[in-house]
Amino acid sequence: MNADASNPIPTIIFFIYLSFFPLIIASRNLKHSSNSQLYDDDSITYIWPLPSEFSFGNQTLAVDPNLSLAVSGHGGGSAIVKEAFERYKLIIFKHHSKLSKFGVSYDIEKLNVIVHSANEELQLGVDESYSLLVDKRDEHSIIGEITIEANSVYGALRGLETLSQLCAFDYGTKTVQVYKAPWYIQDKPRFEYRGLLLDTSRHYLPIDIIKQVIESMSYAKLNVLHWHIIDEESFPLEVPTYPNLWKGAYTKWERYTMEDASEVVNFAKMRGINVMAEVDVPGHAKSWGVGYPDLWPSPSCKEPLDVSKNFTFNVISGILADMRKVFPFKLFHLGGDEVHTDCWTSTPSVKQWLQDHNMTGNDAYQYFVLRAQKIAASLKWTPVNWEETFNTFPTKLNPQTIVHNWLGSGVCPKAVAKGFRCIFSNQGVWYLDHLDVPWSTVYYADPLEGITDASKQKLVLGGEACMWGEKADASNVQQTTWPRAAAVAERLWSNKESASSGNTTLTALHRLEYFRCLLTRRGVQAAPVTNFYARRPPTGPGSCYEQ
Repeated sequence: MNADASNPIPTIIFFIYLSFFPLIIASRNLKHSSNSQLYDDDSITYIWPLPSEFSFGNQTLAVDPNLSLAVSGHGGGSAIVKEAFERYKLIIFKHHSKLSKFGVSYDIEKLNVIVHSANEELQLGVDESYSLLVDKRDEHSIIGEITIEANSVYGALRGLETLSQLCAFDYGTKTVQVYKAPWYIQDKPRFEYRGLLLDTSRHYLPIDIIKQVIESMSYAKLNVLHWHIIDEESFPLEVPTYPNLWKGAYTKWERYTMEDASEVVNFAKMRGINVMAEVDVPGHAKSWGVGYPDLWPSPSCKEPLDVSKNFTFNVISGILADMRKVFPFKLFHLGGDEVHTDCWTSTPSVKQWLQDHNMTGNDAYQYFVLRAQKIAASLKWTPVNWEETFNTFPTKLNPQTIVHNWLGSGVCPKAVAKGFRCIFSNQGVWYLDHLDVPWSTVYYADPLEGITDASKQKLVLGGEACMWGEKADASNVQQTTWPRAAAVAERLWSNKESASSGNTTLTALHRLEYFRCLLTRRGVQAAPVTNFYARRPPTGPGSCYEQ
């Protein structure tokens, strides 16, 4: 087993462990696995997403409910680590009796967390690698207790999630146990961008629901919430510079203050999740004109936004400047999809402006997108645009543009061939509102499809599952999202060879069913895995693990 040279975890513990690794395997009868299934016939615990490299044994260890935390390294004292430890203790020891257990001997009593960097900035490409060692102290073990080691606090968070999945409550002994110990896991993500889009314009989602989605994302090691906060149907966000904009909300109770947005961003950061906001222009913006009718080309033709007025771009500048104060992520989504220019070419005042500037409707579309990109760039944001912008005027786009694929396959290969970065969200496989797409189709889709050149593969940042909200609200958004979003999560985190090895039915399906039940145990309303239509309830009585 080789440590990743580009992401070393340089402590004496790690190297000592590697030095004694063959001896430990021999003495413990460990099974080493890098590109094989995580479980065998007698397995009880599965991990989702599958780690890069791991080894395990055949022992069962009891974990002390008073598990203590010992931190070290420059980032060990981070509040992010300490708060995560408390969260995961509540998850791991949820069923443990509060009564004292006299005579119970615990094998594991302490968790050591080593974080080398004190830098807590959360941006694209942050180091999320970690190593995890689980063993009890005895004559065979040089490593006592549990050790998580990471270069960043966010790697430590991923290690804590993996640890929580190794722990299971035994109803017979009423203790938390780790099966198949000792464990050694060396893990890192395959892609740096692993996203979930959440649409709060088609249906308003209360802040608590958004937080629940973010919490569930952390269980699958997703790391970007793409907040599609505004669209043509409603404008729920407060914009202090233009306070009438949120008159476009459905009601005065279905709104987000700037403080709400900041709360979401901070909640997500504590779980290692970036929040990328989207302001989709020039189409999908009819709701803007409720508060400012001058943004409409005419009262009878309300989108795209009026390209002929400087006021339109002043409003965009004001929105982005206000949002920049609460959204620190360096990526900002400017939309740019499904722009129908008939409204411009048929409205007399806009039509005259087009003629005066010698523009067609498509020329004006390009002009609008590029001007919006300049506004975003002036605020030190990297623009992300839906693929229509690339499909229509690729040579004119800001070279830093990230192309967001959605219409179908083949776009990312074209984008990276021209030097652009790309995010994969092919609607045929990763649009979660398409309820007839089975888990296996989601699972086996790959962002690198059609890209064989290693240098071009690096331009694919990752991918994103999209939870569009036309038919999803607070009552069903979680069961529409999960468990299929978990299939996306493993494709984006795990080595493709490791995650896809073996027979689909016997490996990935059973592991996904187990993870779905883990989600439900944690309070996430995840739907059965194999229903023909996603989010449907069970068809009859049965175990959670066989639905």
